[in-house]
Amino acid sequence: MSERTPRVASLLPSATEIVCALGLGDALVGVSHECDFPPQVVGRPVLTSTTMSPGRCSVDIDRDVRRLLRDALAVYEIDVDALERASPDVIVTQDLCDVCAVSRGDVLAALAQIARPDVRVVNLHPLTLDDVRADVLRVGAALDRRDEAARVVAAMDARLDALRARTSGNAHRPNVLTLEWLVPPMVGGTWMPELVAIAGGTALVTKVGERAPTLDAEALAALDPAPDVVLVKPCGFPLERTLAERDVLDALLAPLPWPALRDGAVWLADGNAFFNRPGPRLVDSAEILAACIHPGPCADLAERHAGSFVRFVPRGV
Repeated sequence: MSERTPRVASLLPSATEIVCALGLGDALVGVSHECDFPPQVVGRPVLTSTTMSPGRCSVDIDRDVRRLLRDALAVYEIDVDALERASPDVIVTQDLCDVCAVSRGDVLAALAQIARPDVRVVNLHPLTLDDVRADVLRVGAALDRRDEAARVVAAMDARLDALRARTSGNAHRPNVLTLEWLVPPMVGGTWMPELVAIAGGTALVTKVGERAPTLDAEALAALDPAPDVVLVKPCGFPLERTLAERDVLDALLAPLPWPALRDGAVWLADGNAFFNRPGPRLVDSAEILAACIHPGPCADLAERHAGSFVRFVPRGV
């Protein structure tokens, strides 16, 4: 281990959670405006902001994001002055999604402005659970915490293996559809099919590592097989924010001829804290999924994660 703990700036929430899992929460000299976990990071200097207006509904957010990307404008911005004051040795960022966080190119441009070519930029690009494991190890190597990173990955794998062994005993593996946006409906991709499989289900529409596709109402109604279980977890939305879109959810789901609606197997989950953050809490996400897919056998997991997800019955069903 080096004599001096590196000064770390994390520009996305999952990276912040990884840094803290490595025991380096106190080394964070700056975080993104969306970093809110663990609680110790709240109050750290904020180095980014969004160009989006706050409090918009999912329809407005989608329209504004598409407009910004079409016009080659940034969804997020770096506060260059705050970055200079933070004076990090290492910055953790990503190049997976321009809608998720500032890009690596933005980071390099900001470092050029403050004449800090010596800062090490750690770039994350997770599409699968293996990628998430590799990212934890990559951050650990960059921060001279290789042993800690290996322990974090081992702990994640142990819990996932235990869940996989537990759910593999269920003869019935329901067809599961996960939605990560409401209007337009987007099906969960990347690592979500893996989480569904570990939780004892069969993922519909997407395969491991695939980007989230958009489906229209006709395509949703025509899904064959139709979903036995539906989990709605909009990216960036805490549970109460999703519940505020009750009218949108009713309009989207109520007309669909799915067994999940007939059997009361539609669930809403916290898509901000879980599922869409490729870090240690993907394990919790898998456990929440198992509680939705197999609510009887996994009742203890439902109790463990109470408050993170709820059953949803659309009006008119």
